[in-house]
Amino acid sequence: MAKKKLTIDDIFNDDEFGLLESKVKTSTVKTDEDRLIDSFEEINAFIDKNGREPNKSSMSEYGLLAKLKNFKENEEQKKVLKPYDRHSLLGHVETEKKSIDDILSEDDELGLLDADNDLDIFKFKHTPKPEDRAESDFVAQRKPIKEKDFEKYEQLFYQVHKEIKEGKRTIKPFTNIEKNLHVGNFYLMNGILLYLESANLKKDEFDLDSGNRVRIEGRTRTVFENGTYSNMLFRSLGKQIQKDGKLITNTYDSIEQDLFVNSGLVKEEDVQSGWIYVLKTKSTKKELADIKDLYKIGFSSISVDDRIKNAKNEATYLFADVKKIATYKVYNRNADKLEHLLHRFFANACLNIDLFNEKGQRLNPREWFVVPFEVIEETIQLILNENIVHYEYDIEAKRIKLKE
Repeated sequence: MAKKKLTIDDIFNDDEFGLLESKVKTSTVKTDEDRLIDSFEEINAFIDKNGREPNKSSMSEYGLLAKLKNFKENEEQKKVLKPYDRHSLLGHVETEKKSIDDILSEDDELGLLDADNDLDIFKFKHTPKPEDRAESDFVAQRKPIKEKDFEKYEQLFYQVHKEIKEGKRTIKPFTNIEKNLHVGNFYLMNGILLYLESANLKKDEFDLDSGNRVRIEGRTRTVFENGTYSNMLFRSLGKQIQKDGKLITNTYDSIEQDLFVNSGLVKEEDVQSGWIYVLKTKSTKKELADIKDLYKIGFSSISVDDRIKNAKNEATYLFADVKKIATYKVYNRNADKLEHLLHRFFANACLNIDLFNEKGQRLNPREWFVVPFEVIEETIQLILNENIVHYEYDIEAKRIKLKE
């Protein structure tokens, strides 16, 4: 009689000793790196809850403070923790700069670089979503910078970390590409600082059913603190910052520095051409005191304190003392023309009121504007970034908008 052939099911069912009854073992043991990250996340969680770094006020806080101090002093640990440093606690971190050869020679566990692999990856499967294209552009265009060329940027990144630590700069949400993305500014991306060094921008118009739409497009040069740079598209960069990044505000000092020509560093041969200033009136006259966001934007070739010391006797200051809100030093550049540019931009918000002096003479001040101070600051940035030509002031919404 012929012997019955065994099937696969027969073999599995005839497991007298339970040899086939096995479960995949998973390890719950944390690595040293896992424990290090968990310890750092405790500090992040504390700051998320309390809005400040731990101090010596209690034993629990003192423990976190001691951990943070140790992290800051250990360069190897800082390299591991930098991607998790969402509060910029660690300052500048020396990261390893990799060449293309280094990247290609790393372990290729999945054989993605094996030319003999299935070439189905070259077959068209689907059209990527816009955010996929943005991310691809963000990754694909990054290239290493030569160490000697990176030195000048390294100092910039170090200074920004220092200013964040000192509270001179703050980290804020990035909400709008056109409004928040400007040449000369710094941003955070996955815990890594980036610097938008330059951009070749232009306006593109699109015909939509709802009317024409204007967008800013172009290529950028973006430098990252890990020693790489990218020439990715302006909007791709903006989308990636919206997705995984933050905006880093400027300091008053940096705004002044931006007014300097070329490098922005003052040298012996540089000549200060004046000050741009923003003032608020101390007038007690009801028609002036009741106006919210009333500011004077002016220019002075002498110190602002000397210029305004006789304010209560001058018509240009509304015959009242004034309060300094901001002053900006201007070097090697015509500060008078900069003042006129600001005046033209806010022309539709110019104070329209007739005042009379003690002699009954009518005065019509032309350097006072009803504009929120933060909008004035933003306008100065747009002028410095040479993007002001794309914008106009919306007096109803009290904000800057793209020209239609």
